[in-house]
Amino acid sequence: MEQYKKEFIEFMVDCQVLKFGDFVTKSGRKTPFFVNTGFYRTGAQLRKLGEYYAKAIHDKFGVDFDVLFGPAYKGIPLTVAATMAISELYDADIRYCSNRKEVKDHGDKGILLGSPIMDGDKVVIIEDVTTAGTSIQETLPIIRAQGNVETLGLVVSVDRMERGQGEKSALQEIEEKYGLKTTAIVTMAEVVEYLYNKEYKGKVVIDDTIKAAIDRYYEQYGA
Repeated sequence: MEQYKKEFIEFMVDCQVLKFGDFVTKSGRKTPFFVNTGFYRTGAQLRKLGEYYAKAIHDKFGVDFDVLFGPAYKGIPLTVAATMAISELYDADIRYCSNRKEVKDHGDKGILLGSPIMDGDKVVIIEDVTTAGTSIQETLPIIRAQGNVETLGLVVSVDRMERGQGEKSALQEIEEKYGLKTTAIVTMAEVVEYLYNKEYKGKVVIDDTIKAAIDRYYEQYGA
């Protein structure tokens, strides 16, 4: 496992973004783990998060694209932080863009925030977590409505590695249905591998009880 992935897993624990217990996902599944990127709340945290995203994007897509698109609302700070990090780490000036939930009819009009998307642009989408792939269904039409653009793929922070609408994972379904490449900073398999029965800052984050609950969840919902 790459060093930045290990650091990112610890970073999620430190920021209380990655939690274990009893939760319900947006798709209604009862889950023993939850990833809430809303807990990245400081400038220092967002700067580090942007760097982790930038490395994952660089590994999968390089920097030969034009626009990083972050769906509202959580995608807005993600796209800003990641484009800044790409500039600093790889000396590439990628434009950022997000959508508004409501179309603005005065001043900076329209549905987009940040850079416009133009004919010929290559676009990468950035999100926090994809469980059932519903967000991409709303995002792609917005991007494609802007002109003749090429959407290269999707990057998320954590691949939950569970079924989407069918038997395959949400990211696999997105790849097959929309022809997009997908990647994640880390997968849940990597998270479990790294944290299981390992003491971190005086505490075992994933003990035998939590590991058993995760295993049961994947027996039911695993891809």
